[in-house]
Amino acid sequence: MSARDRILAKLNAAPVLPKAAPHIAAWYATHRGTESTAEKVTRFRNCIEFAHAEVYAVSRVSWLQKLWEVLSAKQVSKLLVAPGTYHGARAIAELPSDEIKCKGYDSRIEDWKEEMFHDIPASLTIARSAIAETGTLVLWPDAHEPRLMSLVPPVHIVLLNASTIHNTFYEAMTAEGWADGLPTNALLISGPSKTADIQVTLAYGAHGPKELVVLLIGDEA
Repeated sequence: MSARDRILAKLNAAPVLPKAAPHIAAWYATHRGTESTAEKVTRFRNCIEFAHAEVYAVSRVSWLQKLWEVLSAKQVSKLLVAPGTYHGARAIAELPSDEIKCKGYDSRIEDWKEEMFHDIPASLTIARSAIAETGTLVLWPDAHEPRLMSLVPPVHIVLLNASTIHNTFYEAMTAEGWADGLPTNALLISGPSKTADIQVTLAYGAHGPKELVVLLIGDEA
């Protein structure tokens, strides 16, 4: 018997001792204490702004005005929205049509793929929630707001309610009941797209939006 065979024989003969499953909830209970919404907002902003995202504090009334200001400053005259959502319908109804044309995502992508990839400079979607610990937006794509809305246009603008920010990824999963069902794609976004594959130099916008803008709704913002 070779040395290799003897080692494998000893390993195979060793008793298999049962191991208790880790208590994940208990670990996270000590990992991060309870924080107020304002504290979570601060940590979220610090993290996502460090990753080159723009964050603007707005109210439920003023977010549309700030949206117009952001689009005007970036010289964006066309915005992709979901007309079947409250925020999308409001953008269509209230943004000045002579300055900003709202394009509704209301038909099969196969029917307007060229326009989507070559003539849509910005999009507006809503976040399901966010994670303070990593500065991450949680998007839940559906029939109204397919994932292409947040992956293709160079400028991605996201509405986020401050009250939906969680401490950790674990808290987001458990509080929202992710185990009960997930969409085809759940998106976690922590800033504009970036890569360091090219000459080990960090570049933004290589395979997705070059700019990420968060309109943070709530008094805590």
